[in-house]
Amino acid sequence: MPTPINNSASAVWKGDLATGSGEVHLDTSGSGTFPTGWKSRAVESGSSTTPEELIAAAHSTCYSMAFSHALSGAGYTVNQLDTKAVVTFVAGSGITKIALDVTGDVEGISEEDFLRMADDAKTGCPVSQALAAVPEITLEARLA
Repeated sequence: MPTPINNSASAVWKGDLATGSGEVHLDTSGSGTFPTGWKSRAVESGSSTTPEELIAAAHSTCYSMAFSHALSGAGYTVNQLDTKAVVTFVAGSGITKIALDVTGDVEGISEEDFLRMADDAKTGCPVSQALAAVPEITLEARLA
């Protein structure tokens, strides 16, 4: 049985929801500390990170790993997968949609096999499975 791996992040929040602010710390990797706030989450994105941006980072990374693993396991050489995840948040409703978009440079694969395996990776990705309660997860896939 594989050894369980634990990863952690932490957040510090000061003030109320609407006017407060916080910081998110990537504790395990020590890769960074990022500001966060309600305005970026619910009013206009861009000034600081949000839980949804962090989910998008996790989902695009996990999906790329799962898809690469499936392709390699089927005997294909993966030169590159470029994956973007867009997480939609609506105040009062929560996360309503995740849109995955992947472009792949994979040697010797047909478009049909690429699309089928791309879709399989979407449902097989552990982060996709953890996010199964999201009402809509879409996928656009294409070969480079």
